[in-house]
Amino acid sequence: MRTVGILGGMGPEATVLLMQRIIAATPARDDADHIPLIVDQNTQVPSRIRHLYDGAGADPGPVLAAMARRLQGAGAAALAVACNTAHHYAPAIRAAATVPLIDMVALSVDHAAQLAGKGGTVGILASPAVRKTGLFDRAFAAVGLVAIYAPDDDAMLDTIRAIKAQGATAAARSALAAASNAMLARGAKVQMIACTELSLIAGAVDGRVTAFDTLDRLVGGIIAFATGGGTGQDKAEPSR
Repeated sequence: MRTVGILGGMGPEATVLLMQRIIAATPARDDADHIPLIVDQNTQVPSRIRHLYDGAGADPGPVLAAMARRLQGAGAAALAVACNTAHHYAPAIRAAATVPLIDMVALSVDHAAQLAGKGGTVGILASPAVRKTGLFDRAFAAVGLVAIYAPDDDAMLDTIRAIKAQGATAAARSALAAASNAMLARGAKVQMIACTELSLIAGAVDGRVTAFDTLDRLVGGIIAFATGGGTGQDKAEPSR
């Protein structure tokens, strides 16, 4: 069993949710059957949204790179990032460590392609920073997918910030449902939750769509790596 290091704290509840889902998805009869994790729950990583979307604030890249070095030094055989938007800084993380990064973006794009098929439209429920940086767009184009996003950046950003401050409220669920419904009206019958705050309310997605959570793809990649089966991301385009 190989140890995986988690770059966490973005946000704290999302990191805990990742750990819970890893535990739930691991066939285990005793403690030793579970995945060994080293978690850096670093709530002091500079805001990704402020840096990428607002164009202000400190660069999270150096902090994430330092976390990667610490986790490798502590014994991690691979790294994973419990935040979609933070994958924008994957080059800095990869440059800081010699162990592999289990890439949530690559794993999710591969799964989206399987669900939607070439030429398919996939709705991305994510931070506006994900849309602005095109985090998924190049990888989508490489496998023949069309990405669409929620029509109201401000509403999506308000929802994410509300979850960080207040948790999974009824108002947040209603806002996610509205965004999902709007994307379905534009042809996105496949949708992916691509923000780990939204993972906390994933059940609010319109029930008429085929939806999946990028956090679950990361869970699968972590378990596959830890148990020696690879991550499945060799067929997908890594994030840049």
